[in-house]
Amino acid sequence: MTDRTTQVLDTFAEHLRTLTLPLPVEGAEAARTEARAALSQLADHVTPRLASLDAPLLVVIGGSTGAGKSTLVNALVGAPVSRSGAIRPTTRRPVLLHHPADEPWFTGTRILPGLARVHGGTSPGARDAEAPGAQDTTGDVDPATSLALHAEERIPQGLALLDAPDIDSVAKGNRELARQLLRAADLWLFVTTANRYADAVPWEVLRTAAERDVTVDVVMNRIPDRDGVAEELAADLTSMLERQGVEVDRLFLVPETTIDDDGMLPPEVIAELAAHFTALAADGEGRRRIARRTLAGAVDGLAASAHDIAGHAALQDDERRRLREEAMAAFSGSRERIDAALGDGSLLRGEVLARWQDVVGTGEFFRGVESFVTRARDRLGQMLSGRPAPAVEAEQALGSGLVHVVVDETARGAERADAAWRASAAGRSLAEGQDLTRIDEDYPEQVRAAVRAWQGDVLELVRAEGADRRTKARVLSLGVNVVGVALMVVVFASTAFIPTGLEVGAGAATAVVGQRLLEAIFGDEAVRRMAKAARESLTGRLDALVAERSAPFLARLDALGDDDAAEELEADAEALAALARDIREETR
Repeated sequence: MTDRTTQVLDTFAEHLRTLTLPLPVEGAEAARTEARAALSQLADHVTPRLASLDAPLLVVIGGSTGAGKSTLVNALVGAPVSRSGAIRPTTRRPVLLHHPADEPWFTGTRILPGLARVHGGTSPGARDAEAPGAQDTTGDVDPATSLALHAEERIPQGLALLDAPDIDSVAKGNRELARQLLRAADLWLFVTTANRYADAVPWEVLRTAAERDVTVDVVMNRIPDRDGVAEELAADLTSMLERQGVEVDRLFLVPETTIDDDGMLPPEVIAELAAHFTALAADGEGRRRIARRTLAGAVDGLAASAHDIAGHAALQDDERRRLREEAMAAFSGSRERIDAALGDGSLLRGEVLARWQDVVGTGEFFRGVESFVTRARDRLGQMLSGRPAPAVEAEQALGSGLVHVVVDETARGAERADAAWRASAAGRSLAEGQDLTRIDEDYPEQVRAAVRAWQGDVLELVRAEGADRRTKARVLSLGVNVVGVALMVVVFASTAFIPTGLEVGAGAATAVVGQRLLEAIFGDEAVRRMAKAARESLTGRLDALVAERSAPFLARLDALGDDDAAEELEADAEALAALARDIREETR
């Protein structure tokens, strides 16, 4: 196996192992099952076969319940080594029969590494817990997770037979194990009966074999011993195989016959099948050709699986994006409503308006503003009471109003995001187990701290803009807080800092007074520059506050992992398809 081949297989295996498909979208469970099956086939068949093309050919014998698989195996060996009987399921622990010289190929973990090995001895007369009358010496080893090994002289060297559980077993574990073993096969020997060959389950498995170009031989067992029946049934089965696109190398017909007291078939009824296996074992090039053909088909099948799983990974990505967009839209709406509250003058009413009126005087709003600075300075000089200065109270009222808007609107955003998520199964799976609408106890204080920090930014802007001596004197004559509150009023009034868009009334008049006050001190251009800087500072802090509130939702999505799986698996599919073509070229 070349370094490139190893890299292709190892990369695909790693992508499968790290794949989660966590959201309950349509097809996710089937895709997870397909990913597990692909990993199993890599470990059980593809990787070991690529590493050792000269290893014995593994023939897996599968079929429906009661088809006579184990009886057929016992007849090929000439001894009852695999359990058969009337109670279903019959084959519980899979039995692998090999020539003693081939034992090193199977005792380790070269193939089927997930199955513990249970040794059943060496013929003649070898037995294990699956054989009639044998004593179970396997302890606590689970039959569904173990493999019974039998070294048998009658099995030709270069070939191994694996008796698998029923593909339609009433036990789910048996059905899954049967399919796992069939995926590990170099050659399938499919056993059916004269009265069961049209059953649905076998054809589902045979179609899988056709899709993956697996080499298949079929045994029709228990054919009534009447003139012309065998030929008629063989023709019907062959026609069905052709219609389903299943290419079968050999079809073996086994007549209905009496078994002896040990449950053994007469050797002559399976003579053709035994001769076929003997000839195959002796044909080294023929075995390698079969191994490569099945291997190429398996790798092609893995490429198809990679493509299918990539499609499901892409669906997961789409669902993640949709859920993220829903959460972002909910909080984006909150952010827009916060901006609307800042720009429509609604924050300049009530307590804020009353405190601002304390600063500038109620009767001055609709008169000329040419001497406004002088009148405001005279009024401020009269305020010598012990309570906080009106400007400080106005600043606090503005801050409290903004805190209330931010906390209230982000809470509504969380409720809208939670409701949107709970409208789908994928969203519910993320929202369950945590109340994403709950406000952290420290969040309101975070908002208050951010608002206070912004107000500090505004005061610094006032100080910086009033650095020259003339402007500084005018700022100090009113007080930095008064001028700062005026700037906050302008920022809250309109994003364009032009109050014509405000409602007619006290809110509009408040913004007019604030803007004219600032223009009288700094000039029109400076006011626009200061208001723009103050607005940008506020915008940044509000964005951070809304992002903080949306973080629990986005963290749930981030915890699902990255969204590169679909692209990685598509690249795997292309690499595996190229590898399959290379294997077929070697076969030719």
